[in-house]
Amino acid sequence: MFAYLKKCEPPSDDKRWKIIAASMRKLGNERHALIETLHSLQQTFGYLDKSGLTYVAASLKIPLSQVYGAATFYNHFTMKPQGKHACIVCTGTACHIKGAPELLKLIAALEGIRPGETTPDGEMSLLTARCFGACGLAPVVVMDGNVLGRVTTEILQHRLREAVPSAR
Repeated sequence: MFAYLKKCEPPSDDKRWKIIAASMRKLGNERHALIETLHSLQQTFGYLDKSGLTYVAASLKIPLSQVYGAATFYNHFTMKPQGKHACIVCTGTACHIKGAPELLKLIAALEGIRPGETTPDGEMSLLTARCFGACGLAPVVVMDGNVLGRVTTEILQHRLREAVPSAR
């Protein structure tokens, strides 16, 4: 399909594209490298954008629709730039029953954002996950990579103030 492309050029002169190219090359620029390449792309740039997905599709000789499908199917990938801090609230059944909706309401009140949004100053992104597999600790929040269990609105408000001083 991409036989006419002798060499896929990265979208820009940004040196970080060398990391992405190396990730694909490590797996032989084959289709099976897609998920690992998407992880590398997101880790390197913070999110997946159209130019990055197009580059990956051409490099791995995969239709852009399939690359986009993988990027949007998996909850781990994001198509928007994320904030400096990330707050992920579990919305699985146990967490929902034990207070996740109240935690989301608190964040909306304090930061003015809903799931999938980032504060205008780029300080915090709010995400949700279907389940972290820690139902015994419900409700669970992951704040900047740290798992917090049995989170109350008071605990979350305190943690938000620590991470984002502008939080009320």
